[in-house]
Amino acid sequence: MSENDARPTPPSGPPAPEVLDGIQSLHERMDELHHMVAQRLAAEGVHAGEWLHDRAASVHVHPQLPAWRRETQGEMRWPVTVTLTIAAMLQVFVPDKLVLARPTWVLPAAEGVLMIVLIAANPKRINRQSAFMRTVGLVLGGLLTLANGWSVGRLAVGITQGKLGQDAGQLLITGAVIWLTNVAVFALWYWEFDRGGPAARALNVGNKYPDFLFPQMTEPEMVKPEWEPIFVDYLYLAFTNATAFSPTDVMPMSRWAKAAMTLQTVISIITLALVISRAVNIFPTGPTS
Repeated sequence: MSENDARPTPPSGPPAPEVLDGIQSLHERMDELHHMVAQRLAAEGVHAGEWLHDRAASVHVHPQLPAWRRETQGEMRWPVTVTLTIAAMLQVFVPDKLVLARPTWVLPAAEGVLMIVLIAANPKRINRQSAFMRTVGLVLGGLLTLANGWSVGRLAVGITQGKLGQDAGQLLITGAVIWLTNVAVFALWYWEFDRGGPAARALNVGNKYPDFLFPQMTEPEMVKPEWEPIFVDYLYLAFTNATAFSPTDVMPMSRWAKAAMTLQTVISIITLALVISRAVNIFPTGPTS
């Protein structure tokens, strides 16, 4: 048997009358539905053709990825620059007994030079990545951390041994300076390491999984598609963690993030507990006779 014999032969002759009746009935039903839809849209002041075009366009539109999951133009440089400049200047007000290096302006000056290098590399937006710039940023954070950590340690030892804290006002100012610097330092670390740093986040390279889960990430319909975490968000995270001694609305996801938030909380508790308790004990209770 040949291939031509194996193929089914199409039916010959006109279709059966019942088939024609079914097709005619279907056409009449479709015309009736089309007429009803056109009347309904006309009553609402909508043209049928425009409505169908809009519906087709809405079906084929793909939802836009949020900014934190795609490449962006990078965040502005000035918020982190202003914050770190203030943190460096605060170190000048730390008493000589608590500073890491003398004279007190040495470390702030070195930190200022590093900030100038970073600003020269990305003066407006942080959207270029290089190993050298990454190293400079980490060295800057290391200097701030080392200087403030030394001050915290010396302050704790001095208060417990009774060698510091004779003036309540000066003690409170010193404690506030160290506490605020601690907030700025950890904001910098959170900002520098979350998903590889600001440049990596802008270029959408490296780690795709967030180290910190911001509420805007879980409720994207509540924010604009252009939202992405910037330094101000990490500064708020560091401030609330140092104030509440626990996560608030931002959750740490990775182990290093949990460890860093724990360390910041410990430093904040030590600073506030020692300074406030000592200041309360030496405040004058009333007029002396």
